[in-house]
Amino acid sequence: MLGEYRIEGRRAAEIAASVERGVGSGELAPGQPLPPMRELAAGLGVNPNTVAAAYRLLRERGVIETAGRRGSRVRPRPASTSREAIGVEAPEGVRDISTGNPDLALLPPLDAALTAAAARHRERPVRYGDSAVTASLARLARAAFDADGVPYGPVAVTSGSLDAIERALLAHLRPGDAVAVEDPGWGSLLDLVPALGLRTVPVALDDDGPLPDAVERALRTGARALVVTDRAQNPTGAAVTAERARELRRVLAGHPGVLLVEDDHGHGIVDLPLRPLAGADGPTDHWLLVRSTAKAYGPDLRLAVLTGDEVTVGRLGGRQRLGPGWVSHLLQHTVTALWESRAVDPAGVARSYGARREALAGSLRARGLAAHGRSGMNVWVPVPDETGAVARLLRAGWAVAPGARFRIDSPPGIRLTVSELAVHDIEPLADAVAAAVRSGEPRRYG
Repeated sequence: MLGEYRIEGRRAAEIAASVERGVGSGELAPGQPLPPMRELAAGLGVNPNTVAAAYRLLRERGVIETAGRRGSRVRPRPASTSREAIGVEAPEGVRDISTGNPDLALLPPLDAALTAAAARHRERPVRYGDSAVTASLARLARAAFDADGVPYGPVAVTSGSLDAIERALLAHLRPGDAVAVEDPGWGSLLDLVPALGLRTVPVALDDDGPLPDAVERALRTGARALVVTDRAQNPTGAAVTAERARELRRVLAGHPGVLLVEDDHGHGIVDLPLRPLAGADGPTDHWLLVRSTAKAYGPDLRLAVLTGDEVTVGRLGGRQRLGPGWVSHLLQHTVTALWESRAVDPAGVARSYGARREALAGSLRARGLAAHGRSGMNVWVPVPDETGAVARLLRAGWAVAPGARFRIDSPPGIRLTVSELAVHDIEPLADAVAAAVRSGEPRRYG
């Protein structure tokens, strides 16, 4: 059954470790059956309860799965197809508002910043052993964190927010551990968690952020990490308010061992204040807050700045050194030049997105539809028939993002990105959405 691989051990922990080594080396393939518990116990000369305990430990870690009488097998790897593949192709003549891209007109030109970065590189080329973070970017990032009330912690740089979140989860969690995530939430994060061998625990939210009762349930049932989007939540536009932040801190204070990860997704594009959950006195021992440059400066600037407790940031940096080593100083100097020159006016960008977002949400509400979009560049519309609404809108000339890309257990919906919209687009789009939703509603006869 196991080919040439031999499971070893006398205690449950030793047997479980032996199976994990086989999975890690590839000698135990995904989907491969494991011996029945009594058979393995006889082969190892141990009590069947010992093997049962080992298999239970492996299930909790997400290494194996059990299907009743069919026995236990190595857990299959997550599907390689990402949630980004859940969507529609916009044929010629169809307006595509599904991508979540920023408005190109609001992104700064990079010529001067790249030239300045090249000049710095010419003066002092980067060598192996240099600091992973440039002093100028660390100074700017720390000052911005201080201004927003983020607790003091070391500054690090990663290749985007998802890179930072992945490294933080790996720094503290083991395969099989549970991560509480917003539902609906960022599709890439929903892909990442199971790809790391972790389990997602969905947490409901409203316009003010994750619901405290939902967070409490997730943590009480064993979630070892919580990921929260502070502003411009994708896809709903939720933003954590001061009152919601206080409520969530009270919940987290009862679970100090939980890793808190905050993604300030709206940094540079929203005018709502940041309400960080992390604090100088807790509420959790380990935390991280990350800010990407993608929405304000452009998706191709693969850079995020972060801060957190020393243990988390230290582990993150240590693992980074064993992989890519550091984020290119050319990129860091480019972002520094953009930041220092005030190439982006956050208030102006926020007004631009806000005007379009609020106009669309208001027009949808005037037509009797629920529409969510408190911050950022997206509007989330709950619908009774997600697939039908997407198809009908495509026929009407609009490509929108299906909610399946962002959902675990939450009800169906569609995401509309406003960055491609002009003022004259709002009313026709609202009419099309209303027609697409209503034609899919069940009718009663008699």
